[in-house]
Amino acid sequence: MAETLIKIDLSKSPQEHDNIHNRWHPDVPMVATVKPGSDFIVECMDWTGGQIGNNDSAEDVRDVDLSKVHYLSGPIAVEGAEPGDLLVVDILDIGAFADQMWGFNGVFAKENGGGFLTEHYPEARKTIWDFNGIYTKSRHIPGVEFIGLMHPGLIGCLPSQDLLDEWNSREQALIDTDPDRVPALANPPYAPTAHVGRATGDAAAKVAAEGARTVPPREHGGNCDIKDLTKGSRVFFPVYVKGGGLSMGDLHFSQGDGEITFCGAIEMAGWIHIRVNVIKDGCKKYGVKNPIFQPSDMAPSYKKHLIFEGISVDESGKQHYLDAHVAYRQACLNAIEYLKKFGYSGAQAYSLLGTAPVQGHISGIVDVPNVCATIWIPTEIFDFDIMPNAEGPTIAVSSPEVPTALWKG
Repeated sequence: MAETLIKIDLSKSPQEHDNIHNRWHPDVPMVATVKPGSDFIVECMDWTGGQIGNNDSAEDVRDVDLSKVHYLSGPIAVEGAEPGDLLVVDILDIGAFADQMWGFNGVFAKENGGGFLTEHYPEARKTIWDFNGIYTKSRHIPGVEFIGLMHPGLIGCLPSQDLLDEWNSREQALIDTDPDRVPALANPPYAPTAHVGRATGDAAAKVAAEGARTVPPREHGGNCDIKDLTKGSRVFFPVYVKGGGLSMGDLHFSQGDGEITFCGAIEMAGWIHIRVNVIKDGCKKYGVKNPIFQPSDMAPSYKKHLIFEGISVDESGKQHYLDAHVAYRQACLNAIEYLKKFGYSGAQAYSLLGTAPVQGHISGIVDVPNVCATIWIPTEIFDFDIMPNAEGPTIAVSSPEVPTALWKG
């Protein structure tokens, strides 16, 4: 039986744990050291640290303090790992806690981060999902049940000081192009809510003042939200500090490609069982700048899909040049409009695209001026037929709108 290397207590706040941190910085102290070849279990809070409840109100999503997230378990040092090496992480298993078999999906208010389609869905919304073994369904979105593809939304190694400085410099330069934008273009360091693990004194103050926020993916990995990073997969992370400093969290029961509602997966607290190894000088040997991974053979076997296309022409009819962001937005909006014909509200369909195991593809990116992006919805997840036919769509679901909370003020 594998050792549980990092344990958490869900009855306590993240700040009461010294084996958790919420900023990236090379001076966050390691909480454990393991040998190459070791396998162990790491327990993780949900990414908000317990700010979201299993209820029918979206006020907690509206009021969530995003300056505190993500709460990560670690960092873990691997003996012999040095800058320039590759840290090899095998994900052996992953699951929810037995006494917390539920998760949540949220749409943040535009004023508090928004989402991929925030202009269309600016209010805070929430759906709750109950787990039954490998399956999940929601009382807020009837008519669907699917197999979860559990994965860590966030996993990576500590940055070096040079890399951290580069992150903060380039992201601040982006913010400076439109400092009053809502939502903000990026999230700079913010000391008041920094949780610095076991750092103390001057080191703690330095981590709080300089520590990079955990929201985006970066060269070290981080918040990549790759749904296929499930049990049976292998990841190769660039090492930037002695020991690597591996941290993880933001566990997802399921997610669609793109995690489009921002809090777009089915978020959960739980555990992850991993094994670590080291490839010496692996970054140079293989020309690695960002993590690379080998997906698992254990993905759900959905074979029938309905595919929606989008191109680089936005909702107003404006033509964009080879813009994949615009094209994928249009694919998502087209899918939502289609699902509304069966009785879903737009918000229900939006949440479904963020949680179900949909696939997102860049299907063409060279044919000027339009990118062709597609979103693939597995038809087997519905308990009714969503395929087009001569008779037209049948209203198959009828339910109240998902919990919504208007922005205060």
